[in-house]
Amino acid sequence: MIFGKTQLELKVGIFVFIGLVILAVFVLLIGNFQTWTSGYRLNFIFSFVNGVKLGAPVRFAGVDVGQVEEIRFIMTPPGNKTKVQILCWLNNTVKIPADSTAWVNTLGLLGEKYIEIMPGQDYKNPLAENQALVGEDPIPMHEVAVLARRIAGDIDDNLVRIKNKEGTIGKLLYDDTIYKELEALVVDIRKHPWKLFIKGKEKP
Repeated sequence: MIFGKTQLELKVGIFVFIGLVILAVFVLLIGNFQTWTSGYRLNFIFSFVNGVKLGAPVRFAGVDVGQVEEIRFIMTPPGNKTKVQILCWLNNTVKIPADSTAWVNTLGLLGEKYIEIMPGQDYKNPLAENQALVGEDPIPMHEVAVLARRIAGDIDDNLVRIKNKEGTIGKLLYDDTIYKELEALVVDIRKHPWKLFIKGKEKP
């Protein structure tokens, strides 16, 4: 009886152990665990990152090559300006030329923010472990909205000027004088087409 109970406990223990192993593997795969992949870390410096979060992808020429591991504020001279430093883990098989360009991109119109790297040409001087690359800041949405309002205001002003018969377009649309002059010119050319072939005398 005791032997049978021991066997049952052993089977239960083995079953629980296997379940824990499967769960651990599943968690590691979901979290994109990098234990079995060699890599290195680079820093990207921005003034504005537009919502980049931990774990966001890092893409090189459009291909996923790493992810964001840490985001922190730093002070940079001159004037001790506040910058955002993004520490990223990159696959060891990828070498980033020192003249590459990095910026914050979006998956779709309203999707996840990620770091996009466009390869440079200087592959003889790739960025080494923990080196920094200054990225191009994305345009804040409020600046886009301000620009859109400014353009809309300019269009409204121009429409008002046209309605008030101001400017070249306003005069062409509302002033009959220019139309009549053009009409008279066309009639005159039709009656005297030879005038098109006469050159005006050059002034000395």
